[in-house]
Amino acid sequence: MIRKFAMILVLALLAVPCVHAQQTPDSQPSGSQESSTQQSSSQPVSSSQQSDASQQPAEEETPRRRVHPHEYRNWNFNVGAGANLTTGTTHDFVKGGGAVGEAGAARNANKYLGLRLDFLWANLPLRNSALELAQATSAHSHLYGLNLAPIINIPATKTYGGYIVIGPSFYYRSGTLGSSRATPGAPCNAFWDWWGRCTANSIALNGSFIRESVKQFGINFGGGITHKVSGKIEIYGEFRLEHGSRNNITTDFRPITIGVRW
Repeated sequence: MIRKFAMILVLALLAVPCVHAQQTPDSQPSGSQESSTQQSSSQPVSSSQQSDASQQPAEEETPRRRVHPHEYRNWNFNVGAGANLTTGTTHDFVKGGGAVGEAGAARNANKYLGLRLDFLWANLPLRNSALELAQATSAHSHLYGLNLAPIINIPATKTYGGYIVIGPSFYYRSGTLGSSRATPGAPCNAFWDWWGRCTANSIALNGSFIRESVKQFGINFGGGITHKVSGKIEIYGEFRLEHGSRNNITTDFRPITIGVRW
């Protein structure tokens, strides 16, 4: 009886480990571990990583447009001086060789074309024959003018060039006679017509004939040659034809000037 009981106890003790082994799950095989690793590696990238990637600039070289320097200056300024030669009716009463001065500025649109404005002063000394007609012992006569003209630049070499100007003008001519013995109301002669103090073919009665003041519109045409002496400075020689007219009174002269342009 005791022997049977002992055998039953031994069998019971042997059965306990087997039951425990059946209840414990088997460890996952190595193949399943590898698949889980692959699944974890194939998971989508987080949004923070995507934003970091999107913030990185694209490594593309954008072609840059080359900026070419101007072959011309936007503005040119000039000053010059010289003498004038008279022509037309003015030649009959004014000596040649009177002093001339000018100053101007040009706004350039490109290398070849611009717009130039000049202020002009010219001395108009009367001839002795004109003084005799005016019955005066002396006189002072001069002219102020404004020339507005397109300028066409003609580059020839790196140091030499030329230009042409043509455009409208405005002139203000004035003068004073000294000790004139002319009689107010007397018939006019050719000088008084040109002087601008003849009314109804008679010299002005109020004595204002001693002083002249004539305003005229006209045209100017000419050109010049330039020589570059440094990077920004040029010397030039210029010749122009100047013509003004109003009420059949004309003023014609040809200034020749030498100056500096920069």
